[in-house]
Amino acid sequence: MQYEFDLKEAAQKAEQEKKELALQKELELKALNFEYEKKQAAAKSEKEKQQLRFEQQLKRQEIEAAYARKTAQIEAEQKRKEALAKLEQEKRDALNASALALSQAEVQRQSSQRNFFITAFALLAILLGFIGYAFNQKQKANKLLQEQKAEIDQKSTQLEQSLTELKATQNQLIQSEKLASLGELTAGIAHEIQNPLNFVNNFAEVSAEMLDELKEELEKGDIEEVKAIAEDLQVNLGKINHHGGRASSIVKGMLEHSRTSTGVKEPTNLNALADEFLRLAYHGLRAKDSSFNATMEMHFDPDLPLVSVIPQDIGRVLLNLINNAFYAVQEKARQGIEGFAPMVSISTKKMDNAIEIRVKDNGNGIPEAIREKIFQPFLTTKPTGQGTGLGLSLAYDIVTKGHGGILEVNSTEGLGTEFVIRLV
Repeated sequence: MQYEFDLKEAAQKAEQEKKELALQKELELKALNFEYEKKQAAAKSEKEKQQLRFEQQLKRQEIEAAYARKTAQIEAEQKRKEALAKLEQEKRDALNASALALSQAEVQRQSSQRNFFITAFALLAILLGFIGYAFNQKQKANKLLQEQKAEIDQKSTQLEQSLTELKATQNQLIQSEKLASLGELTAGIAHEIQNPLNFVNNFAEVSAEMLDELKEELEKGDIEEVKAIAEDLQVNLGKINHHGGRASSIVKGMLEHSRTSTGVKEPTNLNALADEFLRLAYHGLRAKDSSFNATMEMHFDPDLPLVSVIPQDIGRVLLNLINNAFYAVQEKARQGIEGFAPMVSISTKKMDNAIEIRVKDNGNGIPEAIREKIFQPFLTTKPTGQGTGLGLSLAYDIVTKGHGGILEVNSTEGLGTEFVIRLV
């Protein structure tokens, strides 16, 4: 029968298309696995490998979702063709039945005109019934197809929305970490600004007194004394300008730190950047705990050239590493170990083909169990509520991905930790 042939042909075609889709999907997944196996092999750290696995999983889900939609569309198309084939068969059956009935009616027409009309009307009613039934079936098939399409579109939209929400959440967490680091600096900024402002105020008061003396000497006509006072005033004004510039540079630096990174690299004095954030982080911690004291050592290479970096991003990296170092020595100091003197040092060095920055502390060190995972997101050694677990992860991404450098850690439990940044 034509109906069975159409059904068989539609089923075979749908099955063939699904096999081809399955083969394409398998090839794409194998290609994806092969691509990320190469990337995994080239990855330099567990952090990179985990990020690659995360990206691979997202792409795998996208491939599977795409092929699921295509498979559902093939099945829906198959059902539609089956419904249409069934409809055509019913039409043919109805027409055959109508033709047979009309033929019988024609044979009986000679014997009874009345029976002919009754039969004709009956057959017409049957035919209309079949047509109505066939139309109803077609409507159901179209409705089913639309419902399946709507379901596929809804699932696709949900997947896209989930991915968008995931990216938005990630961006919010990164911004929160940046704002948190700036908040920790607030007390340190106030302390650092207060020092130059005190100098400005003091020299301004002295200068005002010297102006009064200048007026008196002018009235006396002592020109030599007037010249001497004028020279002292010039020195004072130079000092006021110097310390005012110092306060201005602190404010400018913090504004740069708080802005969203432009992603543009510019020649930067890393010695000045490291010195600034070391002092601000220390005084910020002292503002929270006035009993805390630590030795700060700075070993800056005087021959260090200006380095092309994104200053806001490298500043955030240094701030995070320095804050962690001060936190480590503060926690060790609270243990009351006899003879322990908290110390945090930062050094820079020009290498043959790189610039090296080291941040070192003599705290408790990082436990060996988590040392290899220290740069993973949301991993923190601090108590609940005191750390987001994003600081080192962001620092690692800034150095390795944003600047093509290296960030590594050396730590011995009980002796301390040293983070090393190498910028090529």
